[in-house]
Amino acid sequence: MATATAPPAAPPFRGVQPLRAGQGNSFLLRKLHSLSGIVPIGAFLIEHLISNFEALKGPAAYCAQVRFLNGLPFVRVLEWVFIFIPILYHALYGLYITFRGRQNVNVYPWAGNWMYLMQRVTGLIAFAYIIQHVWRQRFAGIQLPEHPGAAFHKVQVELSNPWMLAVYAIAMIATCWHFSYGVWLFAAKWGITPGDKARKNFGYVCTALGVVLVVIGLASLYAFVGPNYKNAPADLTPAQIEAGTAPTRQTTVEPSPSQ
Repeated sequence: MATATAPPAAPPFRGVQPLRAGQGNSFLLRKLHSLSGIVPIGAFLIEHLISNFEALKGPAAYCAQVRFLNGLPFVRVLEWVFIFIPILYHALYGLYITFRGRQNVNVYPWAGNWMYLMQRVTGLIAFAYIIQHVWRQRFAGIQLPEHPGAAFHKVQVELSNPWMLAVYAIAMIATCWHFSYGVWLFAAKWGITPGDKARKNFGYVCTALGVVLVVIGLASLYAFVGPNYKNAPADLTPAQIEAGTAPTRQTTVEPSPSQ
């Protein structure tokens, strides 16, 4: 008598890769999305954090850095070609990936899926933060390209609002985490770290990178709200910037309009 053949055992759930960049018709767009997160956006993030770190030296040093950056040749072209347009593409395509994908950590509770979910969340936080930060610091209020001496005071006034200070701190951590894990993903996708051992070891490097960037960013925030440079002048003169001096105003810092 014939016996029924038992169906093959179902394969165990294996989870999914964090980002399937090499599949489908969007291969090139995803590659460009991954690359843009490193160059130029990642390079700009590091430069921006280092420039902000000048705030620890005082208002004059910070304003001198702002003046130097705004004095670069073709600075407005560089600003749009290497900052605004790449960030816009990276953010919009990242949003497409985010809302097109399906969160599945409840089905596949693997570390890779949780990391992918966190990459989505931190990306959304970073994008929302960048929009308000660029608007408030670059386009609203006093124009820093024409008045670099007002740079320290402008940031100090904004961070005098405790809510804005909390937003900046959270966004700083989220952005640095997003970038450091993005570096790990980039190395994995582009074949720089083949094999599990190489990816694991490089993960430690990326973790250390993220921690260093967060420390630099939070230290810069403290420079604006700490006791060392309270009541910075509203607008340093070129002579004060050159001399590296910044007389302290006697009035208190006015709260942000949103406070």
